[in-house]
Parts: sequence; structure tokens; C-alpha cells
Amino acid sequence: MIAQTILQQMGGHRFAITTGSKDFIGLGNGLLMSLSRNKTSANRLEITYDEGLDLYNMRFYRKTFSKKTFESKTKDIAKFEGIYFDMLEEIFTEVTGLNTRLF
Repeated sequence: MIAQTILQQMGGHRFAITTGSKDFIGLGNGLLMSLSRNKTSANRLEITYDEGLDLYNMRFYRKTFSKKTFESKTKDIAKFEGIYFDMLEEIFTEVTGLNTRLF
């Protein structure tokens, strides 16, 4: 339920189409998604909801996997804490350079 709410606050189906984001996964208290190519090297976004404060945390990161060694590596690109729901789209665009709206 929280993951669906976050996706709707980001723009829902319109957001997914305009940004190329995909592989949406509910985390119980948040949403994880794969990002399309953008101005940073981030390929994942994790948004978690802090119910006590009624605020969100966003973590943009790059996850890579080596087929030779079977190791998975994660590198943080940007983190934001204490975000209001109406700031989610703005921060997404600021970090990735991807517009969340067609006009």
C-alpha cells in the first residue's frame, strides 16, 4: 500500500512512461525502482516512508554485478532525508535530469 501511494505521489503511470523507470518493488515501508540512463550513474532509487515523521527518504545508487566473480557492488550517488511528498518529483529531476512531466 505504501509503495502504491509513493508511486502515485511521483506521478503514477505518467512518471513511469516519461522517465523510463521500471521494475517497481514494494519494500513494506517504501518503493524500489530501476532507473533509465540519466545524468548521474544511478540505476536504482529507493524511497522509504518514515511513518512517525510523515516524511520520506530518497537514496539514489548504482548497483553493479560482476559475471566473473559473482559479486554485487553498490555505490551511493545521492541521499536525501526528511522530504515532504510534494518534493519527491523535484528532487528526482534535480538528481537524474529526467523530467517527470511531458509539459
